[in-house]
Amino acid sequence: MKKVIHKSETRGFADHGWLKSHHSFSFAGYQNPERMNFGALRVLNDDVVQPKMGFGTHPHQNMEIISIPLKGALSHKDSMGNKRAIEVGEVQVMSAGTGLTHSEFNDSTTDEVNFLQLWIIPEKTGVEPNYEQRKFSEEAKKNRIQTVVAPNDKLEGEALPISQQAYIYRSSLQKGKNLKINLDSETQGAYVFVVNGNIVTVDTELSNRDAMGVYEVDVFNIEAHEDSELVIIKVPMKF
Repeated sequence: MKKVIHKSETRGFADHGWLKSHHSFSFAGYQNPERMNFGALRVLNDDVVQPKMGFGTHPHQNMEIISIPLKGALSHKDSMGNKRAIEVGEVQVMSAGTGLTHSEFNDSTTDEVNFLQLWIIPEKTGVEPNYEQRKFSEEAKKNRIQTVVAPNDKLEGEALPISQQAYIYRSSLQKGKNLKINLDSETQGAYVFVVNGNIVTVDTELSNRDAMGVYEVDVFNIEAHEDSELVIIKVPMKF
């Protein structure tokens, strides 16, 4: 078994006034050669956007982009004609493929928006751009893993599709409960991000915004020492 530990306070941080962003991996002005990616997981940003502020129209290409709101609602508009808000409980995916542009904005006049944005390196480049979002049941993630994103050729349940052999799960784990995480092969790894709470996994205690990547193991256990919200990302370690 191999593991990497990313404590919350070791993340990169940028304060732009209108945006406060913590970076689990190298991004923009934060460059750390030891934190370029975890397998195909290239970016995990923890962003807080101030009221009436946002990201202007900007391009993406050949990247799988997943947004998970934690607080508030984020308005989205893109070159494919989508114009929607994403809210807590929803997940949004974009396969940028051959190229697209989009903007993200906090329309609230009073409340911040906090969301996670993940970038996953695609299995194939040059695919047709795609956009989807869905609201997921809160009950379905209680003390178990809920699949919210899956490969477009291996979709299960209501999972949203991306162009990579990667999965994203949510879990709301009550104090004293356990999760068993199975990895499909030696070439797959799991990155466990604690949104809030306190867990122990692979003999390591993790709290709010801490994370751990685990690979070269068949199965590992997560135990909640208090009620915890988790995002778990399975990705190929070689791609």
